[in-house]
Amino acid sequence: MFNLENDWVLQPIKGDTGKAYKGVKASKKIFIKRNSTPFLAALSREGLTPKLLWTKRTSHGDVLAAQEWLDGRQLQESEIASNEDINHMLRYLHQSKSLKSMLKRMNGVEKSAFDLLQDYATNLPSELQQNTYLTKVFQFLEDNLPFYDEHSYVACHGDAIHNNWMLSRTGELYLVDWDFSVLSDPAFDLGTVLGQYVEKEAWADWLECYGEEVDDELIDRIYWYSGINLLLQIKRSYERYEKEQMNTYLSMLKKLYNYS
Repeated sequence: MFNLENDWVLQPIKGDTGKAYKGVKASKKIFIKRNSTPFLAALSREGLTPKLLWTKRTSHGDVLAAQEWLDGRQLQESEIASNEDINHMLRYLHQSKSLKSMLKRMNGVEKSAFDLLQDYATNLPSELQQNTYLTKVFQFLEDNLPFYDEHSYVACHGDAIHNNWMLSRTGELYLVDWDFSVLSDPAFDLGTVLGQYVEKEAWADWLECYGEEVDDELIDRIYWYSGINLLLQIKRSYERYEKEQMNTYLSMLKKLYNYS
């Protein structure tokens, strides 16, 4: 806990990055993120994430971004498949030319399918390297790289897991924690949501609600990205010593990629 000027006190919030805080001053509360993506301002204007109040640079060189504090909760895993606002928000994000342009101007990272494979393989812990099942999944992904024209890349959240979908008490849905935002194939986000929270036989119906014409090529791309997303989640969980979470992601992967 440390002090901000004007008697604001920052209380660390448990999370993946260790950079989130609750700002408290008397009865007032704000959400503060340290060194968050500068993309946040554009997202706030579009209503995809809670309202950005201000940003400022500290004497240590960090940039603090303050957002409106909204009482609410994270969506449960069981709520993702049936919440049509998720379909519509992702469609809005992926179709937004202004958000794509803004992310480009901010030197947003482009991620191809091959780049994601490299992200997983780079400095992979030896225990995961030696796991026969994970190796089979990786080899399948390596042998079946999907093609998507880089000129058609869109703004993607990059980590659209249920923990990052926030529902306010007044019923407004927001997508938070944009630190992994990239320019990529929209199947990158779709693979996260569909691969982890929607039964495969229901993918076509979900995608129709999202607003996409469904064909085998799209399903294959989403299937591929669901695999690499789960491999990356397994790697992150392992590196954070979150064994229970790692095993949850492993179970999800085995449900999709059934190798003996």
